Amino acid sequence: MSALLAIDLGTESARVAVYAADGHRLGQGESGYPTDFPRPGWAEQDPEDWWRAVVAATRAALDVAGRPDIDGVAVATTASTVTVLDRAGRPLRPALLWMDGRAAAEAARTAEVDHPVLRYAGGSDAVEWLVPKAMWLARREPDVYRAAAHVTEAVDYLVWRLTGEWTGSRMNAVCKWNYDPRGAGFPEDLYAELGVPDLRGKLPGRVAPVGDPVGTVHANARAELGITGRAVVSSGGIDAHLSLLAVGGAGEGRVSIVCGTSNAFVTEMTEPVFPPTVWGPYPDALNDGRWLVEGGQVAAGSVLRWTGERLLGRPRSELPELIAAAAAVPPAGHGLLVLDYFMGNRTPLRDPRLRGAVLGLTVGSTPEQVYRAAVEGVAYGTRQVLDSFEEGGVPVQKVLVSGGIRHNPLWLQTTADVLGRPLRLVAGDNLSLRACSVIAAVGAGHHPSLGAAAAEFAPETRTVAPDASRRDAYEAGYADYRAATAATREVSHRLSAPAPERAP
Repeated sequence: MSALLAIDLGTESARVAVYAADGHRLGQGESGYPTDFPRPGWAEQDPEDWWRAVVAATRAALDVAGRPDIDGVAVATTASTVTVLDRAGRPLRPALLWMDGRAAAEAARTAEVDHPVLRYAGGSDAVEWLVPKAMWLARREPDVYRAAAHVTEAVDYLVWRLTGEWTGSRMNAVCKWNYDPRGAGFPEDLYAELGVPDLRGKLPGRVAPVGDPVGTVHANARAELGITGRAVVSSGGIDAHLSLLAVGGAGEGRVSIVCGTSNAFVTEMTEPVFPPTVWGPYPDALNDGRWLVEGGQVAAGSVLRWTGERLLGRPRSELPELIAAAAAVPPAGHGLLVLDYFMGNRTPLRDPRLRGAVLGLTVGSTPEQVYRAAVEGVAYGTRQVLDSFEEGGVPVQKVLVSGGIRHNPLWLQTTADVLGRPLRLVAGDNLSLRACSVIAAVGAGHHPSLGAAAAEFAPETRTVAPDASRRDAYEAGYADYRAATAATREVSHRLSAPAPERAP
């Protein structure tokens, strides 16, 4: 029996699954790694830890699956997690994690440049993306940057560990490197204007569309992972963006929201629109001839985890009890408001220096009220993103949600209530892994196209309907959320400034 291997490198762990050729999961493994937060707003990991975790998770998944031969392999990772490597692929410094916000000044600089490719990014690069991070390295760690032979994303690093090939995903290149697949390709003139004229030489030499074969797993990696079979590695990409392949395929007005540590919103369009409140539209990022649009909340499940475990001091085993108690609190009737900008705002405000807040606290406020307000604040942030889609001309007709939200019934129902629209909850499987199985099946020749494989592997969903009786309360709460965002912006910017920049 031949099978497919799917690798998903997340924020906290590597998850690996083995799938049969028909999309049935045969086995899964997981292994974690630490994150270092050397300064407020910074986040780093060791790429060697990723590989060790991938090896452990792959071996565990293969053991459960009965060690079948592997026909195809694909990798998904978080976007904008940037590695800095020497010619032998050894890390010169820790990787800058996707949530790392140190390059705020560099991202702001991209907004001052007039270059046609920036039209695909809403007029500027976000603080998380590879180009601002490369600019920061060139300015703040010039010796490390000069020594770097490779500045890549996590997905490129894992593909190299698997195959020995430095090949970039076209999805990541278009969405995060200002690569123009319909024009000049790499915008070397833009890189030069931004102070990194040699960046092109540090990026992967080849850029491959999602689903295209890159190479086979080489002998050393086969031995470490315990893989047998053809093991054709195909070009993957960004975990959340690939989710469109795991919900039956892309379609006009079909929005996938992957709800976890952060919330990622993705959809595809046949004709582009260019509002400044979204990321994109990106041409040919996933499917040829279509335009991908992205939005995001940089902190979502992480806000709820911080509220429950760190602020309220509840161990993870007691969180279900806290969630149930918070569900009994009347919606928006507790006098509290939480702003979800704990790591800034991705879209629509594109402001990495916004900060979270809990407003309305009294000595009578209860843990249940605080937690409920945090859930509502995250849901208000979700609505803000979807509202910006529709206001910018991006159709939103069907919303599919997946990820960690399915384990938190209060978060799930509150999101439906605040949005005032039904949600389609994707049951069971990790969407990034399922999307990788789609990609691996295409690269191995099991299906002729991504669309055909996506339709074949489509998961089951169930509808979560909004409670109409809560509409007025949440309309008022959302209005307060928008007003409080505007009112606290100036203070947030002062508080989030590096210490020497703060006014006395």
